[in-house]
Amino acid sequence: MARGGGSARRAVNAAAGVGAVRAVEAVWRIESARIVATLARMTGDLGLAEDLAQEALVEALEQWPSVGTPRNPGAWLTAVAKRRAIDGWRRRERLDDRYRAMAADLADAADPEWEPVADDVLRLVLTACHPALSRESQVALTLRVVNGLTTEQLARLLLVPVPTVQARITRAKKALAGVPFATPDPAEWSDRLAGVLGVVHLLFTEGYAATSGAEWMRPEIAEEALRLGRVLGRLLPREPEVLGLLALMELQASRFAARRGPDGGPVLLEDQDRSRWDRAQIGRGRAALERADAIGRGRGPFALQAAIAERHAVAPSVAATDWPGIVRLYDALAALSPNPVVRLNRAVALAMADGPAAGLAAVDALVAEGALRGSHLVPSVRGELLARLGRREEATAALAAAAALTANERIRAVLLAKAAAL
Repeated sequence: MARGGGSARRAVNAAAGVGAVRAVEAVWRIESARIVATLARMTGDLGLAEDLAQEALVEALEQWPSVGTPRNPGAWLTAVAKRRAIDGWRRRERLDDRYRAMAADLADAADPEWEPVADDVLRLVLTACHPALSRESQVALTLRVVNGLTTEQLARLLLVPVPTVQARITRAKKALAGVPFATPDPAEWSDRLAGVLGVVHLLFTEGYAATSGAEWMRPEIAEEALRLGRVLGRLLPREPEVLGLLALMELQASRFAARRGPDGGPVLLEDQDRSRWDRAQIGRGRAALERADAIGRGRGPFALQAAIAERHAVAPSVAATDWPGIVRLYDALAALSPNPVVRLNRAVALAMADGPAAGLAAVDALVAEGALRGSHLVPSVRGELLARLGRREEATAALAAAAALTANERIRAVLLAKAAAL
């Protein structure tokens, strides 16, 4: 009987331990950015702040399974990290006045009713996207310190080996050594914010349509990007391009459930079941775009892309879509961002508005310029338009060429199936 009771107690304790570990993981995902940001503000060192936060996390994993989750877990982790910082400074042989004052301040600030300062999170995002870092390092560091992902999670997310992620983060921390943890001067604000938005958009785009691998979509990446976008939207509610990017991601993410078939393969726009689109998310996206427009500073590239996504979101079908309006929006976007991807997307909309011959002429202009050479995008669009014009042999060749160029297995299979059907 006693033996059975002991087994039951062990089972209960094990269950409690699992629950505590899950609580630690959940708290870390929610609070890590604010904890690291608070510590970085106090210590002035992002690398040290993250190390201290990780040490506090280890202590939580050791203690919470036996003592339970504290009432304010974010405050607990922050207080433990601050104590470790103070202990570390006290162990140093030389403590100058700055460290003494900082240690005293940290000791006073270890308040169990701690609440994070939003500006600290903003500084953290801006620091992680410092222009001194490569784009790869910006992505890795942002996901590490702002989204709270582990090195192993980052490796799976970015489809690179764990040592590669570790090297990127190490390089980023070295590059930022000595960089003050502070909001950039107004003169630096535009470039820094553009880098932040570029990283978030890059992440979302990779999740929306994976560039390589066996999956058509990688929603987990898109969700991390959307989470970052929502944080930025709360921190910078008067920045129209922040709201524009948030609107774009909400509107595009609303179609996720309909973009993938039962076998995991792509379901293109014209074949999607629009009843599966998330109407609540569409509403959030449209509301964010309205807030961006209400600021009255005009639409930037992200807001214009969001406006295009909105036209798709409100249309009952492909045929009933406002294609002429979308062409006009692409014209405005091309004036701000004259890149070949925008022009290619405009050609697709033009083909829907004025017929495939008009779209094909626009695509052939890109081909003549050598734009997007090496990408599957141009031959795939060209193949679709040639097929609509009845030029099957040329269409088959274009689709086969596109299939040979893509690194995504799902997209390759769709292109080859279309070529075979022709």
